[in-house]
Amino acid sequence: MSGPATSRRALLAGGLLTAVAVAAAGCGSPQDAATGGDASSPLNVGVVYSQSGPLASYGQQYVDGFKAGLAYATGGSGKVGGREVTVTYADDAGDPVKAVSAAKDLIGRGYQVLAGSTSSGVALQVAPLAATNKVLFVSGPAAADAITGVNRYTFRSGRQSFQDVQTAKAYLGDGRKVLVFAPDSAFGKSNVAAVKAVLGGNGVTVSDIAVPATATDFTPFAGQVKAARPDLVFVAWAGSTAGAMWQALDQQGVLSSTTVVTGLDIRATWPSFGAGGAKLHLLAHYFDGATKNAAEQALAEAVPGGKTDLFHPDGFAAAQMIVHALDQGGTDVEKMVTALEGYSFESVKGTMTVRAGDHALLQPMFQAKLTGADATPVATISATDTAPPA
Repeated sequence: MSGPATSRRALLAGGLLTAVAVAAAGCGSPQDAATGGDASSPLNVGVVYSQSGPLASYGQQYVDGFKAGLAYATGGSGKVGGREVTVTYADDAGDPVKAVSAAKDLIGRGYQVLAGSTSSGVALQVAPLAATNKVLFVSGPAAADAITGVNRYTFRSGRQSFQDVQTAKAYLGDGRKVLVFAPDSAFGKSNVAAVKAVLGGNGVTVSDIAVPATATDFTPFAGQVKAARPDLVFVAWAGSTAGAMWQALDQQGVLSSTTVVTGLDIRATWPSFGAGGAKLHLLAHYFDGATKNAAEQALAEAVPGGKTDLFHPDGFAAAQMIVHALDQGGTDVEKMVTALEGYSFESVKGTMTVRAGDHALLQPMFQAKLTGADATPVATISATDTAPPA
């Protein structure tokens, strides 16, 4: 996907902020009391995410969605079974080393539930830590396919790269030559692997251009795309350099010479497509207007400005999953895990189901186009049609 705007939140001293989840109107309060532990003690949840760093705008949406989802899932009480849910937020700045350090600190303080991971590289480092210490970990916007099925204690509240690629599959048509343009990172490699798995074979060849994640001049890479003459270019990009990347692809004639498919990123990045935005074939994890349901309405009422965006649903769903796990398991992590396996619930995107065997989160996906300053739906691809291989 293309990258976020460069807005940043101030980093608090020490990187930790403790907050009690509060109230916005919601529904779907859990009916069963949480079991285990001191009934008067709070239920502690640690959220380690990109409060700062290159994916800070993603992290902000995730946390805003999480707070809205927690209020919605607890009926505005911030409690599960009469016990207060206390959330501690830690900044990983998109750095796996900082994320592991923060996660270890929380685990050392007795936290049994962790969430967050805006970055795939972060999630892939935190997941083994969760398994070693037998704590519940619900990963966030991180899209790497390797997170699915990595261990018994790891779940995800967002989509994965395979689901993006399945959504893009319809755009290939009769084409036989696919090129993936992506950063040389865990996120990029995951997208390359997913495109090869979904589109490769049966006469279709898939190649890739792995761009250094630190690149700022994309002209030579855009030239390589043009020279390859692919039938379809799948662009997977995340970061603040998206504007420069799209400008280079447009200037080198890539957008006008072939079918270019990419993910619709957060609203703030849409202007970065420039004049070429109308030429793109967009797959969408989510965008404002993609759905209309009770959860979406509650989210819209809670987020700043009333406009939902790409990663709000990931935070919202994470909170719903955690409330369900706490409601059914209390402080017993094994019971939490069992409660989430096979769990199906109505969320912002529609019906979400945790596949019991590998913890893939089955969910609908969307195709869209840019019309002026807004995104409009083209098609909804069912959770069944976008399901990753078991």
